[in-house]
Amino acid sequence: MLFNVYNRMDVEPVEAFGCRVRDKSGEEYLDFYGGHAVISIGHSHPHYVERVASQLRKIGFYSNAVVNPLQEALAARLEVLSGCEGYALFLCNSGAEANENALKLASFTTGRAAILACRGAFHGRTSAAVAATDQPAIQSPLNKSHAVSFVDLNDAEALARALSSRRYAAFIVEGIQGVGGIRVPSPDFLQAAREACDATGTLLVLDEIQSGYGRSGKFFAFQHAGARPDVISMAKGMGNGFPVAGILVRDAIPAREGMLGTTFGGNHLACAAALAVLEVIEREELVSRAAALGDDLARQLREEKGVIEVRGRGLMIGVDADIPHAIFRRRLLRDHRVLTGCSGKNTLRLLPPLSVSREEIELFLSAFRATMQSLTSESDELRGY
Repeated sequence: MLFNVYNRMDVEPVEAFGCRVRDKSGEEYLDFYGGHAVISIGHSHPHYVERVASQLRKIGFYSNAVVNPLQEALAARLEVLSGCEGYALFLCNSGAEANENALKLASFTTGRAAILACRGAFHGRTSAAVAATDQPAIQSPLNKSHAVSFVDLNDAEALARALSSRRYAAFIVEGIQGVGGIRVPSPDFLQAAREACDATGTLLVLDEIQSGYGRSGKFFAFQHAGARPDVISMAKGMGNGFPVAGILVRDAIPAREGMLGTTFGGNHLACAAALAVLEVIEREELVSRAAALGDDLARQLREEKGVIEVRGRGLMIGVDADIPHAIFRRRLLRDHRVLTGCSGKNTLRLLPPLSVSREEIELFLSAFRATMQSLTSESDELRGY
């Protein structure tokens, strides 16, 4: 039996393609969640499938004890497509590991043992990553740390005051807070963070695990602000479902043999998957597509009756409405076969594949409107209107 720690949706997918998922009974679902923003180029993309299958027929795995040219190819391709020239790539397996390595690297580099993060942040479930996560429900007593402090997102004055102590190895912030409710750091805040980190010898770590790989309409969300971080962590959309993650490290930070390590990270199959994703992103212009389609989707959602606020960038969108998100999400699934997520106090989280079509966006909007009308009518009846 399973040690069940998940509140699962009552869906059992057996196949998927593009922005669609099909369950064991043949029912088809519109995927506006992408499995926590993991599906970037669409389910079962033909180029991705062929690239991974072809690599598996050659060699699927060997450890970092040997030379792997695919790692070099991935680093070079990523540097060009992301616009992050002069950054070096370290590969691992998951977002939590990426952040764990980013924070460890910051501590090695500065010689400091404290971390500053933002309230509402989510950085993962491993030791240092969960300590830097402002989610008490997932912090066991072992994970709570006096070495981690928090400031409010977008409070530049509080950030500067905290960093002035010169005790922090790193300030870590998400490109867009995902679990925290799709909260966007302002450009002024990220620029102020860069200045305060420079003034105090602190490393600026940008967590782009959910917001990266084109989702925000830029390759990385921090690029909307123009602030250059010291370390960028990434995962999720990087492998389109295959477990691969990494950190990009600014050229001013030296590497030392043995300071970081991983058994599975950067294996041949993972690199093939990650290269396939980059190739599709470039060929299909998915970054600019996410910007255009996301802006249009957000605009239309803001015009809907019952919507309180729409936040986010590109195809990373949070919707606050009059209806509790848990109820709204269940109805979208039950009545319209639409998969969505939720986060924050009352935020419907939309993270469709970047390959989503305009027709599929219209299908989603139709389902959203019908659900809003149905639930609003029911609420009015309960109040006796």
